[in-house]
Amino acid sequence: MDPAALGAVQAPGVYQGAANVIAAVMLLIEFGMLRQALARDQVRLYMAQSVLLSVLAIVIAADRNLPDLYALAGLSAALKVVAVPLVLRRLLGRAGADDGEDELPGVAGSQTVSPASAVLAAIVLAAIGFFCFGAWHIHGPAAPATALAIAGAMVLVAFGLMIVRRDVASQAIGFFTLENAISLAALVVAAGLPLILETAFLFDLLVAVVVFGMLIRGHHTKAESLSTADLTRLRG
Repeated sequence: MDPAALGAVQAPGVYQGAANVIAAVMLLIEFGMLRQALARDQVRLYMAQSVLLSVLAIVIAADRNLPDLYALAGLSAALKVVAVPLVLRRLLGRAGADDGEDELPGVAGSQTVSPASAVLAAIVLAAIGFFCFGAWHIHGPAAPATALAIAGAMVLVAFGLMIVRRDVASQAIGFFTLENAISLAALVVAAGLPLILETAFLFDLLVAVVVFGMLIRGHHTKAESLSTADLTRLRG
């Protein structure tokens, strides 16, 4: 084989490799959320996914010399790894206390399908998202094609998580993982955006946390449960 041809094929850089690996692990964590029966376990997985997202921001900041991303990584970790899980656990704890329990078990029996079927369906959704985003052929050091395709897969899996679970807590976590998927895509595509625009995404997440918090408290107060199955009676 011609040595010149071998030299033309470049191995992926540290940034591209790290972005692809982190994106793949984040997708696997979403599959794990579908397997969990307790809301508190889903919260732990969301924390792990958010940690990986902050690590990716640090990797990009070091690779591209973007100091603003260090601040974004810190803000993201503070909100997604500390604040959001703390709020969710407190809401679940209060709901459990109202029911005379130490902590609300959460989501036992809230699946519309079995965990195995949910994971299989999620694999199909992930494949659709992966190949659809990959068909766009977005390449270049600023946007690793594999990481972008995985981010698209994560979006569909997050929607699947919200659909197959019938409790408000799991649906809230599904929405938050959807935000993580969008943040992943934004990092690999437009990491050089001004810090004020990047923090706007975190503000949207903060608003979503407040809305879901009010929804969880209000729904549990009226229905004495986090299940949304009874809401089907509101259909006309």
